[in-house]
Amino acid sequence: MPFPSPRRLLAASVLGLFGFIPPQAAVAAEPKVLEASDIEPVWSGHSVGFDLLTTADRQFAAYYDAERRMTVAGRRIGDKAWTIQKLDSVLGWDSHNYVTLALDRAGHLHVCGNMHVVPLVYFRSEKPFDVSTLKRVPQMVGQGEKRTTYPLFYHLADGTLLFLYRDGMSGDGISLINRYDEKTQAWTRHMETPLFDGKAQSMSAYPDEIRQGPDGWFHLVWMWRDTPDCSSNHTLSHARSHDFKNWETMGGKPLALPLTPDNPDVVVDPVGPRLGLINVGFSVGFDAEKRPVINYHKHDAAGNSQIYLARFEDKAWKSRPVSNWNYRWAPEGGGTIVTEIRSQPVRLQADGRLTQSWSHLKEGGGTWLLDPATLAVKEKISLPREIPSGLGKPTHEFPDMAVRWKRDDEPGPSDKSWALRWESRGAYRDRQPEGPIPGPTMLTLYRFSR
Repeated sequence: MPFPSPRRLLAASVLGLFGFIPPQAAVAAEPKVLEASDIEPVWSGHSVGFDLLTTADRQFAAYYDAERRMTVAGRRIGDKAWTIQKLDSVLGWDSHNYVTLALDRAGHLHVCGNMHVVPLVYFRSEKPFDVSTLKRVPQMVGQGEKRTTYPLFYHLADGTLLFLYRDGMSGDGISLINRYDEKTQAWTRHMETPLFDGKAQSMSAYPDEIRQGPDGWFHLVWMWRDTPDCSSNHTLSHARSHDFKNWETMGGKPLALPLTPDNPDVVVDPVGPRLGLINVGFSVGFDAEKRPVINYHKHDAAGNSQIYLARFEDKAWKSRPVSNWNYRWAPEGGGTIVTEIRSQPVRLQADGRLTQSWSHLKEGGGTWLLDPATLAVKEKISLPREIPSGLGKPTHEFPDMAVRWKRDDEPGPSDKSWALRWESRGAYRDRQPEGPIPGPTMLTLYRFSR
């Protein structure tokens, strides 16, 4: 059966889970809505990530319903009705607790989520493609599953299903990878050593999602954090792999596992603590020569917050600022961070232009056209909208609501994409705000032309 390419899921950049539609000036061309399918009302009291998985003929959505129950809906593409399965896990007031799903090569569905330093929450279907047969599985390998956070599913080139997660908490955590065997229906460790281990230095790694580039490599970008206070983020780093087991630097030097904070070979930018580095809005994109380009933000020499781009050039990482703002954002504290600045990966457009989208509390947002040789900003441009303009504003009358999206492009060569849309309030630092709570909003699946 066809299985999805490596899933574009979120790791520590929790706010990224809700999707990003860059602010754009009005343009003539807009995508057309080809289909709209209401699934059911969902929780809107605070923001938390949902997931969408599309294959050639089936779709699955994972979310929290109006009663905050973890839920999975499935259908054959084209069917109007959804099969909806409620799971025995209820969401608390924590925006870390996104839900994520994957299919293995036998068609069984795997669902994980609602975890922030708690025991593993994992479900697997007993029959292929059948959400009604999802059952809780109490453990994967039985070790390192009592304080789990940041679940992520990936597929290798041969379809092998992997599961990456953190065991522990900020300053006291390791990252582990499991591998699934469809024949035995069992998980084992993909490698005996953790991927990350900063315990000796009382640090934890905060990675972005691992992205497979056009060069065929899986690219991993991360930073270290000393404490639960996000101001202690430091040391932007990178490694690459073909199999999630053997890792190396961009220069081709093999890396011993686990990855630790004391290895200078992986450092992209040695940003120190309290210098504006934050595990939200950092990631990796690729230029026309298939080279990885890392986007992140930190303080410049004057103490202002700027977006930076780093690329491996002449056998070393070269970093340069691309913004020139007179504004300082100093993220600090714990809980889910409310972002004031966010950058998106560089993106190679169909016409060969290299672009980057961004948003800023004071400056608004938009898209830059970049010089492919220097990565300098040439001009601010408008791109065709990714969603119809009429769907970008909340319809719920409750204050402070925002539209949330989870996109999934159609598999194979296609000019169409799918997206879940719902509305909710923000993260509120993972605490229940005072006052009334908004009622549920409708979760709707849209299919767009692009």
